[in-house]
Amino acid sequence: MKNLIPNSRRNFIKTATIGTAATLSIPQIVSAAVGTSASAKKVQLSNNDIILFQGDSITDWGRDHKATEPNTSSMLGTGYAILAAAELLMKHPAKNLKIYNRGVSGNKVYQLAERWDTDCIALKPTIVSIHIGVNDFWHTLTSGYKGTIDNYIADYKALLDRTQKALPGVKLIICEPFALRGTKAVSDVWYPNFDLYRKAAKDIAEQYNLPFVPYQSVFDKALQSGGDANYWTIDGVHPSVAGAKLMAQAWLEAVKG
Repeated sequence: MKNLIPNSRRNFIKTATIGTAATLSIPQIVSAAVGTSASAKKVQLSNNDIILFQGDSITDWGRDHKATEPNTSSMLGTGYAILAAAELLMKHPAKNLKIYNRGVSGNKVYQLAERWDTDCIALKPTIVSIHIGVNDFWHTLTSGYKGTIDNYIADYKALLDRTQKALPGVKLIICEPFALRGTKAVSDVWYPNFDLYRKAAKDIAEQYNLPFVPYQSVFDKALQSGGDANYWTIDGVHPSVAGAKLMAQAWLEAVKG
């Protein structure tokens, strides 16, 4: 009996330790997915930076499209953009940052281009974050969109070239489109074609030597740590509250200042 109690206690401690190790915090999940900060490209945050979040509904996420003032909840919405903005504004009150969200639900790359003069160039941003691509594929399944991966790549590069020409010195961040299967919106029919869009976004970031936010890897790591696809997203495409926080944390890894 004397040996039973210590052995049971050791087994309990061992089991508890394994369980704790399997449940990673969001910073640990992000770190595991992004890799070492030394190897990841980042944009340098400067005084008076004007930061613009661009994309589709994942970025839009309930913002007031009539709002014009930066750094406000009505402007920034209720998703990852406001969570990332809140962190930056809290940490850097002396930098006089102005942060905008101009995501529009349903957008594909060519639709970003159609509104780019008003919703990007006119704001004179110094940092532009672009998260686009899921609709460029998804709408070929649901909405009769005829665009191809070649259209996505050509349109994306044209948009970046146009931005760099109009805004010399602009700092760009490319965010990976992602999807989680076994959910309301995402099934096996998405694959392997959707992966081409993910790869294209990464390839473009590498070609232009830009920071890349690996959202698919981040969500994949989150699935390993606990919670299924319906915990981290509401339909496989749009993040839950926890998923939005995960996205914000990953995005912040692309910024230093």
